[in-house]
Amino acid sequence: MENEKKKVALLSVFAAIFLTGFKMIIGILTGSLGILSEALHSTLDLVAAVITYFSVSISDKPADREHNYGHGKIENFSALIETLLLIITSVWIVYEAIHRLLTGNTHIEVNMWSYVVVISAIIIDAKRSRALYKVAKKHNSQALEADALHFSTDIWSSAVVLFGLICANFGYYFADSVAALFVAVLVVSVSFKLGKKAIEVLLDTAPQDKVNMVEQKLLSIPEVKSFHGLKIRSAGADTFIKVNVHLDSELSLMKVHEICDKIEKEINNLINRSEVYIHAEPEHETHINSEKVEDKY
Repeated sequence: MENEKKKVALLSVFAAIFLTGFKMIIGILTGSLGILSEALHSTLDLVAAVITYFSVSISDKPADREHNYGHGKIENFSALIETLLLIITSVWIVYEAIHRLLTGNTHIEVNMWSYVVVISAIIIDAKRSRALYKVAKKHNSQALEADALHFSTDIWSSAVVLFGLICANFGYYFADSVAALFVAVLVVSVSFKLGKKAIEVLLDTAPQDKVNMVEQKLLSIPEVKSFHGLKIRSAGADTFIKVNVHLDSELSLMKVHEICDKIEKEINNLINRSEVYIHAEPEHETHINSEKVEDKY
């Protein structure tokens, strides 16, 4: 698993190196702000890809004495860093585009290579985004998912730049700067989406979709009379679940143990790479009344 994640992350690094260099050369030669903004974007893509590579290399290391819950949150931290890099990109693009539009300095040279670099970027980003999504979904990797989302957005931003180049070819040079502004808007929208998800995990916000899944599963198990205290947190690809379940008070300790194992197994099958902690309590009136439970089901 770790080798597959590292392999796809490393391929993303090589693709970013190629695209960054290609865009930078053509952008300087043509003076196209759209291509230069894409070159800067690709530079930060490269940094993000390198960070992602190292994060997936570390995230699957087993828990140790210093990291009792493993190293999974390095992936979420990586996604947050990628968000900050995207925001930096947006600020520069917006500043330069507005400056050119206000000063009227929008003339660019459009040639065959302008189109080659942008079309190449679209093709490469489409392929690496698809590869990253596939592995991210398979291994529940937020770092790879962030990379995939990042590069899928690059496809749209490159398409906008391509549109600007076509317009400039007919004398509408301002379209290049306008296209760059659209790139910035796309980048900002992705930044907020990535940042929000990363921060939620780093702050141990309960993933509502998984909360609903576990609740429905517990309600479907006949041996579980009721439950409370459900707590769920994520760390990278891992999900940690804790819950108190009420069982028949007449059951033997062995039977209670068997039921808890059954609950744990069913939740594991429901949520990949989950660790489940179950505290069993007797479903008895005196016991229930003695507890002050807010989220009792």
